[in-house]
Amino acid sequence: MKTRINWLVVSTVLATNLIATAALANAPVVQIAPNFQPDPIVVQGTSGGAKNSNCGNIAGAPNQVIQVTKPLPYLQLQVKSAGQPTLLIEGPGGRFCVLADRFSGGSAQISGFWQPGRYSLYIGERSQGRHPYTLSISQKKSQ
Repeated sequence: MKTRINWLVVSTVLATNLIATAALANAPVVQIAPNFQPDPIVVQGTSGGAKNSNCGNIAGAPNQVIQVTKPLPYLQLQVKSAGQPTLLIEGPGGRFCVLADRFSGGSAQISGFWQPGRYSLYIGERSQGRHPYTLSISQKKSQ
């Protein structure tokens, strides 16, 4: 009986890990290298999710994954949505939350130096709703 319980626990843990790994594997990965083309890279999806975080309501898995292959002196991410978008970034430099504001025209955007590594992007929503979004990735500085 004790052996059955241990196997049940092990199989449950393995199944949970496989599901979590599959969710991460479903997030599209964009390879980013200096002078990438086309510029900007534009990705669309749906913001928000059931998980309440300090960066709005997000999905349980990243909406997008970016793999930066070499240091980038300048990279800009911008999320536009009909709602109140947020951008949660988990990467080599830590965890960052970007909120939409009036200075950026209601979009959530961040720019600057990006070190090589894997960045998980969660496109969140400050309200309970879910909205179509457009994520723009560019090395061009806005005028």
